[in-house]
Amino acid sequence: MAFVDECTLFARAGKGGDGAATILREPYKPRGGPDGGDGGSGGDVVLEVSKGVRDLSFLADHPHQRAKDGKPGSGSRKHGADGAALVLSVPDGTIVRDEHGLLADLVGEGARVAVARGGRGGRGNAGLAGPRNRVPRTAEAGEPGDEVRLELELRVVADIGLVGLPNAGKSTLLSRLTAAKPKIASYPFTTLTPNLGVAEGEQRFVVADVPGLVEGASEGKGLGDRFLRHVSRCRALVLVVDLSAEDPGRDLTTVGDELAAYDPQLASRPSVVVGTHADLVPGAAAAARRLDPRALGVSGVTGEGIDLVAERLRELAAEAAAAAEERKPYVVLRPGRPTFVVRREGERFRVIGRAVERWVAETDMEDPRQVSALQRRLVKEGVERQLAAIGARRGDEVVIGSSAFEFFPEEGEASDGTG
Repeated sequence: MAFVDECTLFARAGKGGDGAATILREPYKPRGGPDGGDGGSGGDVVLEVSKGVRDLSFLADHPHQRAKDGKPGSGSRKHGADGAALVLSVPDGTIVRDEHGLLADLVGEGARVAVARGGRGGRGNAGLAGPRNRVPRTAEAGEPGDEVRLELELRVVADIGLVGLPNAGKSTLLSRLTAAKPKIASYPFTTLTPNLGVAEGEQRFVVADVPGLVEGASEGKGLGDRFLRHVSRCRALVLVVDLSAEDPGRDLTTVGDELAAYDPQLASRPSVVVGTHADLVPGAAAAARRLDPRALGVSGVTGEGIDLVAERLRELAAEAAAAAEERKPYVVLRPGRPTFVVRREGERFRVIGRAVERWVAETDMEDPRQVSALQRRLVKEGVERQLAAIGARRGDEVVIGSSAFEFFPEEGEASDGTG
């Protein structure tokens, strides 16, 4: 299965259960009264980091995810069961964006964010009873759950990142340092997705083989920032250069320039230069030092220098971990949603909002008192003012939920309402 580091997710939270409208009828209790229970809340949709998940392929193949609905209430004041939350596992380093921008940056095992909230369960008539209406004959409908479109992006989290031009020997080096078995071949861009390996020993650290860069990658050339974004998570970098190339010094400069152009902070990140294919170059150690005084030369074929590089990377990982800030998840807290939104749809207007739609749905349109109370409530909430602000005129059609009304604005302080 192909490695997937980007996908679109359509998540729908569960609908709240409807409240029950029942009247207690038992022998010797002639005035049992309302006893309808509340509906259960709908389930949330939650994204949670799991170490067992490598990429976003499951969500890419199953982009539509829905949590369970809440159960309706019933007689004897029995509440409906809450809908089960839908917990979707994502890999460490997943960035979540919605229509408003960044929503969460999930780093670390167990990091989670609720991306869609379940609807509130409707109240049963037992909960609606009061001094003004002691025996309600209706109950509240459950609220719909959130429905969102999310963009997910994976940025691989690793201690050490191997970065270099195509065919510089990164995959071979990874296979020598860890138990990983990446594909190795002699043609450019053999590696098309990041490979991860774990280096064992006195100190355990994670190494990522980031696919080869090309000149201009920071501007989108080659596979561009599809590769570079994975580098941003690495605490330390290994700049891998082919010592047998025509101009190793220019290759090293190209890699450094592209990293700095993509993210200036990468230029100051702890790093070491490793020259590969040492078996093809006479005096490989000296050739490596000409690139950088602390550079190391290795050969994936003969194993020359591998132990020395492994020891240096172990030190580098320890230094970077000590200097770096602790990785923590980041979740954006947004202000609550407005009670309602008014939109123009051709010749008519639509009012969208959980509370407003619930008020309309629970109103008995055959009862003048309930209709009048609804009109006053809508005026007080500012629905009429918002309609007038976007151009609604007397007699225009206004749709709220599944009901349509004619717009008659109040005159002065008289409240004949929005009808």
